[in-house]
Amino acid sequence: MIANDFVYCKPGNRREAVKAYRALSKEDKKVFYYNGGSEIITMARAGSNAPDAVIDLKGIKECNKLELEEDYLVIGGAVSLNTIEESGLFPLLGTTGSRIADHTNQCRITLGGNISGTIIYKETVLPLLLTDAKIILYGPRGFRRLQFKNAFDQRIKLRDGEFIYQVKIKKEMLSLPFTHVKKTAIEKIDYPLVTVCSISYGNYLRFAFSGLCSFPFRSVEIEKILNDSQLSAEERLEKTHGLLPEPPVTDYQGTGEYRLFVFDNIIKAILERRNNEVL
Repeated sequence: MIANDFVYCKPGNRREAVKAYRALSKEDKKVFYYNGGSEIITMARAGSNAPDAVIDLKGIKECNKLELEEDYLVIGGAVSLNTIEESGLFPLLGTTGSRIADHTNQCRITLGGNISGTIIYKETVLPLLLTDAKIILYGPRGFRRLQFKNAFDQRIKLRDGEFIYQVKIKKEMLSLPFTHVKKTAIEKIDYPLVTVCSISYGNYLRFAFSGLCSFPFRSVEIEKILNDSQLSAEERLEKTHGLLPEPPVTDYQGTGEYRLFVFDNIIKAILERRNNEVL
């Protein structure tokens, strides 16, 4: 149960959603856009960030789209992780989403919610960074169409009143060979110590990470080192440590030192498998 009363509205299109946001904001209400609502409910129950009003985006047809359209896969911000996995259209994203939560919560957590939520791991970001995805945002000033990597830097850069409308991925990127490894402290379904996603694109490995630092990231500099076959695996890892955007996280799940140890083992296994495939 959520203890406080709040305004709930479910607009039928994007313009109505923004109109409602503006009107409710003018009343000095704390307004949240709502997709699956799992994080909003959790925070409200804990009393940490209860909304005065929620705007449910599931009534917007385009935000529920999941289909191949010309040269792209289009995924609406209100599409659940479970729906993405069951579609089989984007195996890496489906696999990544399936490890974020149990099945019940996979049916509630949406792509837009995971990307824009306050939880630091945001693991669905990793496949989007790797596959040169595009993101479409909508707000009071209309549409913004951006490369995902330009819209996401530690977190999604939303303007006031904006929400995630759709994400688009080129068809050619959907079926690339990939690796997804998630290591947790105890349970299979839990926040990650380290999650690594990797794809092979043009005989070149791309990598993106969550859990290691306080935000998910992809680093082109790290990729260059990890693809340098003139260096041993140990040399590559040593150089990689110096290129991390910040020191590894230490929290209740594990120390930064342990996270780095887990990271090294994952990368070694990926590089070894790649080397065996080449040979």
